[in-house]
Amino acid sequence: MCAYGLKNANIELTNAKIESEYMELQQIKYFLTLAQELHFWNTAERMFITQSALSRQIKALEDELGIQLFERSKRNVKLTEAGAFLRDQWLPLLDEINRIHMQARKIHDGAFGSIRIGYPGSIAYSFMPELIISISRTLPELKVELVEPTDISFEQLLLNYQMDLAFRRDPAVNPSLQSTCLYSEPFVLVVPYNHWLNEQNFTGLHDLKNEKFILSNLAQTTFYTSSLRQILEDHDFNPNVYIETDFGGMVLGLVSKGLGVSILPYSYSFSALPNVRFITLPYKMSLYVTWRRDDKSAVLRNILQQVQETASKFVSDSSLPVN
Repeated sequence: MCAYGLKNANIELTNAKIESEYMELQQIKYFLTLAQELHFWNTAERMFITQSALSRQIKALEDELGIQLFERSKRNVKLTEAGAFLRDQWLPLLDEINRIHMQARKIHDGAFGSIRIGYPGSIAYSFMPELIISISRTLPELKVELVEPTDISFEQLLLNYQMDLAFRRDPAVNPSLQSTCLYSEPFVLVVPYNHWLNEQNFTGLHDLKNEKFILSNLAQTTFYTSSLRQILEDHDFNPNVYIETDFGGMVLGLVSKGLGVSILPYSYSFSALPNVRFITLPYKMSLYVTWRRDDKSAVLRNILQQVQETASKFVSDSSLPVN
């Protein structure tokens, strides 16, 4: 036989084996239903099969096992002792098989498993909580791991499979990654609530020449700090940086204690921290979602859908300032 013929014969043999294994499981289902009903006609109707076909399947199972499973008469059907034993043994096994099949289906549909998400601290008070609420409602069996990287780039973590999805302030550069812009928001000046400066009397950053600033290290190369440098350069403003920190939550806490002022993305205004006021600046930054371009994960597909639905709420949020 030629190689092509051998290959086809192997495929047919494999398909026959798969069909045989399927029929064995189906035969067991027929047997267990008949063991419960003890009536061929009722069982045939319940299993959507003809009575003659059901009889053949039960006979085939008995022949394969070499065991008589039922005692048949014109009036009734009764389990043999061996049949009763198999019923008691197979029933919990079938329940377990069904449970496994259901779990496999959940995995296939992306409703079970885990996903690791990276995010910047600026969306910890707004977008991320809303997204997690949405995920917990629609995908309650999915495990979500949240990571806020500080010293390793989001791109590196994605490419190394240490992260599945990342929210960031700039689009990915690596061609192996894909990004989508979700929405844009303004930068805001953050001052203590009792500060003399407000939306009405604010004319520009030069109003703050005598103020102490709490900012990230401006020598860093992150998108946020480069945007911050651009704002300062546009106003020819050199801030008196009193405290340096990369953690926005810490910045808010220090501003609320009257230790200085800062510039942050508007998302921080959702923190509901007392004693802090936000003044909108005529500069914006965007939020992007990034993932591996070749990732076909069903879980990722489901999460991206939740991301888009959550982002649409922020795009249409009337409380978001528009410059």
